[in-house]
Amino acid sequence: MLIPVVMCGGAGTRLWPVSRESFPKPLLRFSDGLSLFQKAFLRACRVPGTIDVLVVTNQEMYFLLQDEYLQLKTRFPEITQQAGFVLEPVGRNTAAAIASVTEVVRTKYGENTLILVLPADHLIGDEAALNHAISHAAVAAQQSCLVTFGIKPARAETGFGYIEFHPTPISNNASVHRVKRFIEKPHASLAQIFFDGGQHLWNAGMFCFTAKTLFTELGKHAPELADAAIAAVKSGQHGTLHSDAIIQLNRAAFEKIPSISIDHAVMEHSTQVAVVPCDPDWRDIGSWLSVSELSAPDARGNRVEGKALLYDADNCYIRADERLVGVVGVEHLIIVDTPDALLVVHRDRAQDVKHLVASLRQNGHLAHKLHRMVKRPWGTYTILEEGERFKIKRIVVKPGASLSLQMHRHRSEHWTVVQGCAEVLNSANGEKTFMLQPNESTYIPTGHKHRLANPGMVDLVLIEVQCGEYLGEDDIVRFDDRYGRP
Repeated sequence: MLIPVVMCGGAGTRLWPVSRESFPKPLLRFSDGLSLFQKAFLRACRVPGTIDVLVVTNQEMYFLLQDEYLQLKTRFPEITQQAGFVLEPVGRNTAAAIASVTEVVRTKYGENTLILVLPADHLIGDEAALNHAISHAAVAAQQSCLVTFGIKPARAETGFGYIEFHPTPISNNASVHRVKRFIEKPHASLAQIFFDGGQHLWNAGMFCFTAKTLFTELGKHAPELADAAIAAVKSGQHGTLHSDAIIQLNRAAFEKIPSISIDHAVMEHSTQVAVVPCDPDWRDIGSWLSVSELSAPDARGNRVEGKALLYDADNCYIRADERLVGVVGVEHLIIVDTPDALLVVHRDRAQDVKHLVASLRQNGHLAHKLHRMVKRPWGTYTILEEGERFKIKRIVVKPGASLSLQMHRHRSEHWTVVQGCAEVLNSANGEKTFMLQPNESTYIPTGHKHRLANPGMVDLVLIEVQCGEYLGEDDIVRFDDRYGRP
């Protein structure tokens, strides 16, 4: 029995402006129409022996990933595995996430169940090679090893951590070696030594172990972390939604876990760690440079996704999904255009995009967190225009969906329906609901309860005009919400 765990978190700051805090890089979509998360989930389902697939993510991302999962099931009806979601209340790095989901597996499936940890932001070109490595890892994991996967280096790379391994394999498994040590990202000359020596592998952040083995090693090297993870699961909220099993980890217990990686917490200290060297055409999508290399270049080394016009340009990558981007007389640039932000960066400085995001966050600019179009459990809203005391939105509510029963302290709202039929509760008009058809509207004064729902079979589209002294998204008091948001 094998339970793959897809780790889906992180802010994805190096892939701004497509990636935002509320829309991280696992949701980045490729030319085949699949996102990184969908590719990882599909890859997990195809591992022989897989029973179900668990996804570890934060609470705010659940509804985005649930939509991604449903889209994947529609496109690939042969997927029979169910998705389970383990939701973190706050970010606490990989040790907390892995320990918590391991307790979930141990409770539901038993302590001898094999767990396969797969990050959601990787691409694998050769699934057969990966599954071959997993089969060897599973044997070692059943013999009380914590198994990691080491990628055979293709070059002297300074952007990855390394694993040094013993040249002699484990006696009964020629494809598995004991780990000597984990090494942080090296400088260029040391990376070259690693590459030339042949005893070092890239650390892919993928693992295979039984629940029993991980908790045995946690008990030796991080017992307080293990206890807090167990408490976060046991005292969390367990339920189902859309047939998915959902566990919301207890905030008070989870916040006690230190923010530390699984490597630092356990792997670097345990004597039970082994590695499977493999070459599954692995790529870590960690920057726009790595994304650009997924597209085929033209005769001058340019790579284009979307709408771009180039003249006398060399070795550039342009991603423009909506507007036409013109590029003249430049070289070695990465240009990424979105409706509300434009990125221009030299190819050699792609890792430094994170500094822009840090500056946006420090200055309180919402572009670090939100796109102009924001996805919500009930649909989307798009900011069309905003000024000092007003904001205009286009709101789309999915069939059968409903916004929360809510109130605003600092703004009034005016809704005008342009498509579909709206079911509205507006306490300014009494406590009963009423219907709005296209070209009909309602005005909601400040401080009045209201709710919007779509009882129809097509998308409900309306224009919302907000007016007030403060128009932030946090000016909301929820009284009732079907999606469990506070």
